[in-house]
Amino acid sequence: RYWLDEYRFDGFRFDGVTSMLYSHHGLAKAFTSYDDYFTESTDNDALTYLSLANSLIHTVNKTAITIAEEMSALPGLAAPTDEGGIGFDYRMSMGVPDIWIKTLKEKRDEDWNLAELFHELTTRRPEEKVISYSESHDQALVGDKTLIFRLIDKEMYDHMSIDDSSLVVERGISLLKLIRLFTAATHGGGYLNFMGNEFGHPEWIDFPREGNNWSYQYARRQWNLADDPKLKYQWLKNFDQAMIEVVKNLGDTDFEPVTINQNDLVISFIRSGYLFAFNFSPEQSYTDYSIKAPDDSYEIVFSSDDIEFGGQSRIDNSLNYPSTNGRIQLYLPARTCVVFRRSV
Repeated sequence: RYWLDEYRFDGFRFDGVTSMLYSHHGLAKAFTSYDDYFTESTDNDALTYLSLANSLIHTVNKTAITIAEEMSALPGLAAPTDEGGIGFDYRMSMGVPDIWIKTLKEKRDEDWNLAELFHELTTRRPEEKVISYSESHDQALVGDKTLIFRLIDKEMYDHMSIDDSSLVVERGISLLKLIRLFTAATHGGGYLNFMGNEFGHPEWIDFPREGNNWSYQYARRQWNLADDPKLKYQWLKNFDQAMIEVVKNLGDTDFEPVTINQNDLVISFIRSGYLFAFNFSPEQSYTDYSIKAPDDSYEIVFSSDDIEFGGQSRIDNSLNYPSTNGRIQLYLPARTCVVFRRSV
């Protein structure tokens, strides 16, 4: 309560909740069925503490939010206490960054499994809200790699000038845009970004410690990179800002219809009246590509191929796209995503 009253905190993220919930702290434990929950290894004192903490926070400030970082997927953790839950407003969707990193590390671009990705990004209990994110502070800290660094690596140090052509950088920027929009568009209640990742910050964070001789060199974020008109970081910043404006309009609604064509590496879905179309193919662009959409006329509200996002402006954003017989014909360049809504 001290932090709520004295510093006017409006939210709390509870870290490492799994280690509190179980006597085994979740170590070397795979939670594969509901039989793994609420057993003799469950710490009832921890459940009581977390429930009381959430009750106190929401009593003192009804608009405050609480988020649980918890990896066992304990049922009811993010359900209201008056419904028998622990009372968190959200849980972190921790499997999402894991599936992205696993995909980047283990699969060629042409082998990405879209059904597997969509399943991981959208599977959640309907009574619980989750915070979706493609990466967080865990990937930005020393010893790990952010998504942009996994995609581009050392090329970031020499080829981020807008006058410098690099196929590695072009691929990395295109895929990062797809990953971020796919994650944000499928959120289950909220979307998280860690500072600097929105524009592809090139380096990690390492706080002063004995191991780095108490250096402050990497205890920073280089915000100037995103504002430099001569660097490609501005493209990712512009993309992220425009993406958030679209995502703000999405409610916590279902996806219907969902169309996945694994052979073409194309996935599309409608959510809150917005039609999302993703082409993950590294090489193949599609003309007059047919996807499901209710009969109406559609207009583009967002395209990753726009010049200000580092794209090639191959898509005419001024056109209207009619849907007939439940299908709409689209032009989908390789490694792009386009968002439509019904024409006004």
